[in-house]
Formats: sequence, C-alpha cells, structure tokens
Amino acid sequence: MSDLPAGWVPHEGPLASIRCGTGPRLVFVHGFTQTGRSWLPVADAFTADHEVVLVDAPGHGRSSDVRVDLRLGADLIANVGGRATYIGYSMGGRFLLHLALAYPHLVRSLALLGATAGISNEEERNDRRNADEDLATEIETGGVEAFLERWLAQPMFATLPDYAKGLDDRSQNTADGLASSLRLAGTGAQLPLWDRIPHIQAPTLTMAGDLDRKFTALAQQLADKIGRNATFRPITAAGHAAHLEHPFAVVGALREWLTSIRQNPRAPSTVG
Repeated sequence: MSDLPAGWVPHEGPLASIRCGTGPRLVFVHGFTQTGRSWLPVADAFTADHEVVLVDAPGHGRSSDVRVDLRLGADLIANVGGRATYIGYSMGGRFLLHLALAYPHLVRSLALLGATAGISNEEERNDRRNADEDLATEIETGGVEAFLERWLAQPMFATLPDYAKGLDDRSQNTADGLASSLRLAGTGAQLPLWDRIPHIQAPTLTMAGDLDRKFTALAQQLADKIGRNATFRPITAAGHAAHLEHPFAVVGALREWLTSIRQNPRAPSTVG
C-alpha cells in the first residue's frame, strides 16, 4: 500500500479500507473485479472537506478472503462506515441497497451508480445465477488475467478507454475471491428488493451513464420506486463505468446533490 496517493491511509477491520480527510463521512463501495482504489479519481475531489472511506468489498482487494452474501456484506460495510453518506457502483450499489434497508439510522444519504434492485423474474434470475456460476468456474480454471480480458470486452464496457480500465488494480484480486463474489453476491444470487426499496427514507441519488441504456432505465426505476426523496441523474456520454470514463462529471453530480440535500434536507433533490 506504499503507492497510495498522499494523505490516504490503509485501515484493517471486518473489511479493508483506505481513508483520507476530515469532515462528514463519505463511504464508497466499488463494483465487481475492482477494489476501493477504483474510486480514487472521484473520491480525491472530496477529501478537502469530507472524511472519505474507500472499502474493499467482500471477495476483493485486501478483503479477498471474506466470503459473504449481499446481506452479510452489508453488515460488514455498515461496521466499517458507520453513520455516513454511502456511494456505490454496480455491485457496490447492490450491497448498499441492503445496507440502507437494514441500517436506515446509519445512512445520511445514498448514491447509486449503475445499480439494480435485482432480477424480479425467477426464471431470468436462475439463468443469471447459472451464468454467474459458469463465470466463477472460468475464473478458477483460467485465472484472473484471462478473465479480466473477457470481462472488460463486454459491450457494457465498450466506451471505457484502456487508460481507465484499472487493470493493475483489478489484477490485485484473487481467483478464489472473485469466484466467491459471483456465487454469493452476484446478480443471480440477489433476491429482488423492488418491493422493499420504497421504505428507504434517506435522500437518494441514482445515476447511470446515458450510453448504458439498460442501467439508465434501472436507475430511473430505482428513483421512481424509492419515491419523493430520490432523484435520477444521467451522466452524459458515458457507459456503465461512468465514474471511470468521466470522473469529473460524477464529482459534479455528487457535489450538486450533496449541496442540495444539505441546504434542504427534508425535500427531494432537484439534481437533473
């Protein structure tokens, strides 16, 4: 961890993390095959006026040996983050939906990028679980490097430039850790939360790259289901990994939203 940017300090605990800054706490949770460090291009912009915590999710980075599902993973993230604003991308967003439902007293506000509340259709969910099992076996037999090449070749990452893929960071993950993550916390393993998310009372921002049509629709659906305290914000000219493609746009969306809810915490944000 000696190559961390200035000011960032590693922490151990139920999940590993790195931290920087003082002030209201922001906790960032990454997507599948990443580590907490993947959020640095966005998170660095907040360290002057916030305490920022970047978590290595279960099965990833320095938390590679942690084997839990989304619900138990939410417990561990809550233990690390405490009372905070929680920000999650893709898999990280799915962990945070569970956290927001289980620990509403800890969630000052919630931001989700490229996330879903699960697959409602049981047959489709079973198909996805089988596909995730196939991918987990592929990682175990072929190794992380070969899997990452295939994973990042998916159409959902077609607009992600090579310099932003973070291959060095993703390569820190282990085959066993990634395989366990797919089996325990993959979309196929997730019980749908669509009927429960209207109970989320914290101010919520949902985001998606506007080139990612599937998750743009899901982000809008999340905001609609959560209700009056939620708002949807598209990230222009970005695909699924919008925080890697256009980090300054994501910073801007988060800044505007955080300012809005700070000035008028009982009203829904008007971002977007």
